[in-house]
Amino acid sequence: MNKLVQWSTSAMMALSLIACANTTTGKFKAGTYKGVGAGRNGDIEVEVKVSADKIESVVVTSQSETEGIADPALEKIPAAIVEEQKIGVDTVSGATLTSKGIQEAVRNALKEAGYSEEETASTHENVAVTYSKPGTYTGEGIGYNGPLHLSVTFSEKGIDDIQIADSKETGHIGAPAYPYLIEDAKAANGSGIDVVSGATFTSAGFKKALADAAQQAGVSSLEDFESNKVVHTAQADVEQTFDVVVVGAGGAGMAAAVQAAQDGNTVGIMEVNAEIGGNTVASGGQFQSAQSYLVWDPTNPDATTGEYEGKTYDKVKASGGNLDTLKTILNWSEEPFDEHYFDDKTFVAGEIKDLSQAGVHQEYLSTLQALKKEIQPYVEWADKQLAAGKAETELTLFSTVNLHIFQTYYGGLRQSADKSTWIYGNADLVKQFVEGGQDLKGWLEDQGALFDNSVQPTIVGALWNRENDFLGSDLDGDGKPDADGANQVGKTVWNTYFATTLNSLTKTVDTAKDNQIFLRTKAENLVVEDGKVVGVTGTKFDGTNVTLRANKGVILATGGYAANIPMVVETNQYWDNTKVTTSTKTTNRSSLQGDGITMAEAVNAGTTGMGFTQMMPISWIDNGNLAFGGGAFTVYINPTTGKRYVNETSERDVLSLAAFANGVEMKGTNGVFIEIGNTEAPIQGPYPYGTPKDEDLTKWESDVDYRQYTRTIDQLDELFQQWGVSCTAEEVKKTIEEYDQALMAGTANELEVPKTGWARIIGNAEKDANGKYLADTYTLEGVKLKVRLLAPSTHHTMGGVVVDAQRHVLDQDGKIIPGLYAAGEVTGGIHGGNRLGGNAIVEIFVSGRTAAKAIEADAK
Repeated sequence: MNKLVQWSTSAMMALSLIACANTTTGKFKAGTYKGVGAGRNGDIEVEVKVSADKIESVVVTSQSETEGIADPALEKIPAAIVEEQKIGVDTVSGATLTSKGIQEAVRNALKEAGYSEEETASTHENVAVTYSKPGTYTGEGIGYNGPLHLSVTFSEKGIDDIQIADSKETGHIGAPAYPYLIEDAKAANGSGIDVVSGATFTSAGFKKALADAAQQAGVSSLEDFESNKVVHTAQADVEQTFDVVVVGAGGAGMAAAVQAAQDGNTVGIMEVNAEIGGNTVASGGQFQSAQSYLVWDPTNPDATTGEYEGKTYDKVKASGGNLDTLKTILNWSEEPFDEHYFDDKTFVAGEIKDLSQAGVHQEYLSTLQALKKEIQPYVEWADKQLAAGKAETELTLFSTVNLHIFQTYYGGLRQSADKSTWIYGNADLVKQFVEGGQDLKGWLEDQGALFDNSVQPTIVGALWNRENDFLGSDLDGDGKPDADGANQVGKTVWNTYFATTLNSLTKTVDTAKDNQIFLRTKAENLVVEDGKVVGVTGTKFDGTNVTLRANKGVILATGGYAANIPMVVETNQYWDNTKVTTSTKTTNRSSLQGDGITMAEAVNAGTTGMGFTQMMPISWIDNGNLAFGGGAFTVYINPTTGKRYVNETSERDVLSLAAFANGVEMKGTNGVFIEIGNTEAPIQGPYPYGTPKDEDLTKWESDVDYRQYTRTIDQLDELFQQWGVSCTAEEVKKTIEEYDQALMAGTANELEVPKTGWARIIGNAEKDANGKYLADTYTLEGVKLKVRLLAPSTHHTMGGVVVDAQRHVLDQDGKIIPGLYAAGEVTGGIHGGNRLGGNAIVEIFVSGRTAAKAIEADAK
């Protein structure tokens, strides 16, 4: 067991929103910002453009207010804010809640621009409100994942109690906002309270539910109730010194902090959100790393089992089409990559048969040559198995570290939209995280993480079966997932990654009492003295100034900027600018704004890959949230033609490009397509509305509007008419039957749109002793189908600060910036133009540990 450390949480209250005006130049940080407010019928989203000293425009981009009644407010309030250059303009009579919602959304947008209204304890006065019908009432609002309900108890003059009656909000993302919101609402006797960073939608839903309950209680003035707030007062400046300072408490930041602490350092962490976890806690949680005991062994090719930590496990089976991929790699040209190979051909991302003839960047040549030597004996063995009658899906999976490295390379080898630039991952950084991933599982296990050691599943855009699947965390040592650490229905992977790492910081190192986590504290500037980065300054949610100084080094781990849609659009070099726009949604938490990149650039850090943002192809169309799942079990259907249009196991950018080209616009979202799978297939989660187990599919019996449905093939026409799409059930039936017949016959590569890496058919059929489908038993009639509406939204930004293999941040001349290190998505140059699914988790943990070890080495 590694040495472990204890953290003090005495400084855990801090910032979500900027509480003081931008102190550089002017009122604002010029740019375009998004904000969300609670209207009468749901969230109101706005886009606000500002110069340094002026609100240039306010545009309502999304709302569900009542037509006719709300129209005057939707028209007049944005115009008035621009004209009067203030948020507190007069509300529109008859549309007060809509007016307030627009104002709240603008206020939240401007806070991201570094501005706060000149409303202090001396100028803001809450108005006493009373309730004519004291008692307990249930109020409803709409959070990030759906309806939330508050049970609110009112006396004649105030709010006595607030309980969360029902909530679908994500544990450790939206839910941590509740205690802060409840405390402020009771103190304010109103719902005009500040939102909590990283939980904007949850905050808006809470405030809406609170106002709903107040109305039922006969509040004397709803307008005053919705204005009452807590004005937090800045405390004395905080300045503390640690050996290592980490900016950001997501996967990379916590890995860095744990490693630094295990090396005997004191550590201070600054985190903008209300709980550690960052954007990592919103991920699927699986990480890519091949486990040798589960895959084909060249020294014992017919082995069907392998051993890990004294236990025996069955080898994992291959997916259909894997051999085709391996044979393509065997024939990959070893000539230097020819950037002009596609001058007279069309480069199609994901089409590796063509790409393989363009050559290889020579940094990856040795990997390719070693990989070919690994593949050759497997192909010879596999061909003999197939000739003997075995199905490919019954063969043992081939998987090696070199395959992972090479697929990361070609999966990220991309051409810019204007065809002028090729981009691919830095070979040293790719090899570092793939090879380092081999130790990651054991490192996490030492801290209490539990895995399903019997599987190597795949996820969307991963290209191969090599994910490591978490069961949860075991903090009490009984060998079972703890109640708050289990991978439960609707839960995130918080407790696997963060309960275990935080647990490792609550153990026995002498310096434990000196370590601190500063939550709700927004990092703003790096401190530079004598040419060296020696700390970071930030602001708590209450306006308190915080300075953390580092004796040894500062690690930036603030994540990317996928939630900063204007920044994505401004830097874009890859996507059609009519498809990725400022109205595009994101899977990311609202705090992922690229602040770390901005801070690094301010000290002359170089950046790379900024024009390449990954779209997550399987996101909910109403809010952009990650829907989870994978194309190995499903087909993606064009809503107009009813046909397949892409290999569903392709890279994420391939799937997103195809969705934009073949999907439709629905509810203001581009690239909407239909996903269909068999309800008996494994259903990967977590899902916001609960993840049904394989043996309990009742959750799929209930529709969720514009998300997921259960239907038989003959029930699809009614559903398509409901959505307003033109494909028919008959067209979809023909598509699925042709697809299934090809998979059963082993001719999936001959389909009009070939399929690789598939796991099962959509219909049902029996199998023989060799694992081959019996075509004469096939049926689609009466089969319960899982039907989902999905579309791309921003997910991961490949661009970021330039680092070397020790994670030193490099300046614009390629020189080390003393004292500054970076890990995770804030860095660039690793994933090229597209990241493989599951590569982020392993990379952020490996890079975080690498940065911490580099600080220790540099200090000696």
